[in-house]
Amino acid sequence: MSEIIKTHEAPEVETYKGSSSSRDLKVVLSWVLTGLIVAGVTLFMLISHNIKKDPLVADTNDPNDAQAVPLPELVTGQPAEGLFRTANIKTDAPEGVRHNAVKYTVQLGDSIFVIAEKFKVTAESILWANYNLLKDDPTIIIEGWKLTIPPTNGIYYKWKEGDTIEKVAEKYYADPQKIITWPGNLLDVSNPNTDKLAGLNVMIPGGYRELVPWIEVLPFAPRTGVLRVVAGPGGCEAPAYGPIGSGAMIWPVWNNELSGFGYSSYHRGVDLAAGVGTAVVAADNGTVIYSGWNDSGYGYLVEIDHNNGYSTVYAHLSEGTLAVRCGDSINQGQFIALSGSTGKSTGGHLHFEVRYNGGFANPYSVIP
Repeated sequence: MSEIIKTHEAPEVETYKGSSSSRDLKVVLSWVLTGLIVAGVTLFMLISHNIKKDPLVADTNDPNDAQAVPLPELVTGQPAEGLFRTANIKTDAPEGVRHNAVKYTVQLGDSIFVIAEKFKVTAESILWANYNLLKDDPTIIIEGWKLTIPPTNGIYYKWKEGDTIEKVAEKYYADPQKIITWPGNLLDVSNPNTDKLAGLNVMIPGGYRELVPWIEVLPFAPRTGVLRVVAGPGGCEAPAYGPIGSGAMIWPVWNNELSGFGYSSYHRGVDLAAGVGTAVVAADNGTVIYSGWNDSGYGYLVEIDHNNGYSTVYAHLSEGTLAVRCGDSINQGQFIALSGSTGKSTGGHLHFEVRYNGGFANPYSVIP
């Protein structure tokens, strides 16, 4: 009888071939996906890099960088060689700047100083430009008159045959180059030919001349014996002696600012800002040697001799307000009269003069 021996064998393992193939596919797919991602990122970086380097976008933090934005190509209907541009000969002056004179009709209430302020030129420049009409006298303007107003300070001069720039500049103390370069004169700066200027008006910027005095210097007689006499209806035989000035004068009105002409060879005093009715006081102690009307252009005036070499003149005073008489002794600060606009006056103000030993002195150099 045969003996049957049973052995234990490992159980048969069933292998699923399809599972191995699936894992291999996943690996491949993951690598492919990774490659796509890398490629996408690389492509994105390349695109971003190219956009950042666009030549039409400024790559600078400096707003003044001239190369930040290049100009586009010129697009025209003709070649660049055929383009041309004509010069624009029209030049517009900045607002408020004139190159030529203008005519102004005098209005009611005008004065030379009002007009000068309106056109931003000096009163002297207006007088110089209108000598044939005004004769250097600022007090005789009449409503309706037409005045020539120069474009800037200086002499508005009618050019004569034979004139040269050098001679005219020397006559009016001006710079020849400023005459040549003033736009309204229309001179060629490289070849300033003046042959065609005869009879034309030319601006002499900065030029000047002496005006003819419109107020005659108040005549007076020097001390003779014991009497002093100033010519005119307000003069008298004043006593030889009186209060002596302190030597430290004060201003005769509270405001020592100019309201008209200053001190010059043609205007021997200063026009102080003092409206009609302003109180006028004595600048120092002294003796009144004139009080009343004067025909020399001063109108109603007072003159005081300070008995120390100095005398002072107060002019254009209001009629009927004189508070002192010729021969009176007077103290510094004492009331004299009210300011006005009598005589050759351009409006309410005080014409004030300081004289020393018969000569004239600028009040601003005498009174602090």
